[in-house]
Amino acid sequence: MEKYEINQHLENIAQNLRDLKEAINLSQSYQTLNQINELMQKKDFWDDPKKAVATSQKFNDLQEKINTLKHLETNHQDLVTFLDLESNQNNETAFLEEEIKKLIDAVLNFKIKVFLNQPYDNNNAILIFHPGAGGTESQDWCEMLFRMYQKYAQKKNFKTEILDYQSGEEAGIKSATLLVKGAYAYGYLKAEKGVHRLVRVSPFDTNAKRHTSFVSCDVLPEIKEKIKIDLRQEDLKFDFFRSSGAGGQHVNTTDSAVRITHLPTGLVVSCQNERSQNQNREKALQMLKIKLFQLADKKQKEEHAKNFQGEQKEIGWGSQIRSYVFHPYKMVKDHRTNQEIFQLEQVMDGNIDVFINGYLTKIPFVKNNL
Repeated sequence: MEKYEINQHLENIAQNLRDLKEAINLSQSYQTLNQINELMQKKDFWDDPKKAVATSQKFNDLQEKINTLKHLETNHQDLVTFLDLESNQNNETAFLEEEIKKLIDAVLNFKIKVFLNQPYDNNNAILIFHPGAGGTESQDWCEMLFRMYQKYAQKKNFKTEILDYQSGEEAGIKSATLLVKGAYAYGYLKAEKGVHRLVRVSPFDTNAKRHTSFVSCDVLPEIKEKIKIDLRQEDLKFDFFRSSGAGGQHVNTTDSAVRITHLPTGLVVSCQNERSQNQNREKALQMLKIKLFQLADKKQKEEHAKNFQGEQKEIGWGSQIRSYVFHPYKMVKDHRTNQEIFQLEQVMDGNIDVFINGYLTKIPFVKNNL
């Protein structure tokens, strides 16, 4: 790498650090830390344990952001100094390139965390999958997508729990719900809400024709606090059925799985991971309340929106957020940011940070060819 390229990378890093410093607002942050610290010193601070824990977490999060920013600024300055010292030598270029790449990744990850400041961004995430028209082919694509997010969660050290899994008759899944547990799980995965498009030669077509399939992925935050939404019994339709696990095996021999339809809105939720029908019913009701809560919140923010599901585009042509092309070439393209990745297998193996980061920061994709 030439010196001007190294300087360009270092200047880009410096600009990102300036943006982060402005976003964090150090003077205001220090003032907030002092205010919280004074509050934490009061004798009655722990009288309300729940509130005290939340306040302590806010203090720790803010302190961590300040410390991380300082650490990144120090690393950047060290690299600038190192470049000046090695300006007339080439034997350390490989080391410098590697350190710059590490710093770029660290700054990007920190930038994502700083901008994940919306309500519920720090919550667990609930992913709900529904295949579009296309029968077995779209149901198989639904299972492939489901596995991709399981692998993504594993790479991020998130825990997962299958809340619902309805196997397809021949292959794939008819619908599934996955709970992803971890810090900022919803903040990251909310970027995945939308329709995902698959193009490939279908293994289920004896004529080996190319098929296009669609799957919708809805993403909700898990809200553990009690949601004040009144559900009238006459507005709810309950269906009970035998739960089945991945691969089609039955995890229960009784009708313990629960599906709830909210008749006024058409919202449907289901849960089957608990052995008790009552437990599945309670979890399904909680998911329904979350959806209705988001519906009410969306109506407040966007009066023109007809309903919450309106944000979920039709599962078909022209509505996809991302395309996964297996044939006649291999490529994954995010249509919101125009990011293109040709390592299709890596993407399906859960390496989707580049798409999530690109969407959350809303910046043009720049390849780091270091």
